[in-house]
Amino acid sequence: MKQIDTILGYHAHVYFEAESVEQARSLCQAAADQFGVVMGRVHERPVGPHPMWSCQLAATPDQFTLLLPWLALNRDGLIVFAHPETGNHLEDHRDHGIWLGAGLELDLSIFDQ
Repeated sequence: MKQIDTILGYHAHVYFEAESVEQARSLCQAAADQFGVVMGRVHERPVGPHPMWSCQLAATPDQFTLLLPWLALNRDGLIVFAHPETGNHLEDHRDHGIWLGAGLELDLSIFDQ
């Protein structure tokens, strides 16, 4: 059994398209303001393993306990992919992900397997 103390933090990736970029930007900024999470760049292209445009929110484990339920209630149709940060990027994305909304296929080929 893996121990939760191996979780250093979490990432929540808010996915969006051209017509919802301002909605996503507003949601991410509100999360940063309310919970003190770190808001990354708003990528208007797929980045890394992510199949859609996205913005990353980086949270501590304590912040994440509040952030995830808030995102569930406030995402307003946007898809959110969240995962722990344990140091094993492949497992974090492939095995430990949490989807709010439709689950999408990630491009895991970027991680050393």
